[in-house]
Amino acid sequence: MARVKGAMMTRKRRNKTLKLAKGYWGSKSKHFKMAKQAVMKSGNYAYIGRKQKKREFRQLWIARISAAAKANGMNYSTLMNGLKKAGVGLNRKMLSEIAINDPAGFAAIVEKARAALN
Repeated sequence: MARVKGAMMTRKRRNKTLKLAKGYWGSKSKHFKMAKQAVMKSGNYAYIGRKQKKREFRQLWIARISAAAKANGMNYSTLMNGLKKAGVGLNRKMLSEIAINDPAGFAAIVEKARAALN
């Protein structure tokens, strides 16, 4: 049986990595060894960034809800407790959207939470 050499697959693998490193500064986009390191590092940053994105959006929604709740004479934690007791199943994303786009609707939600606490 004939011997199979690995040149083609090696070249393919290297070109794939260099394609991922396209646009990187200096030799990180030209030399395979440096490109491989840069691509691995950027993959780690991307992985971490996907987790941070979720955290940051939740933080933003909570800040918006808190500000709108304070405008209606209630703090965030009391509002969330009241909503839970009232059985309102709105998530923080939707609550923040309502707080921005429909202040009257948000005021009604706050009143519902206040009624559930009393």
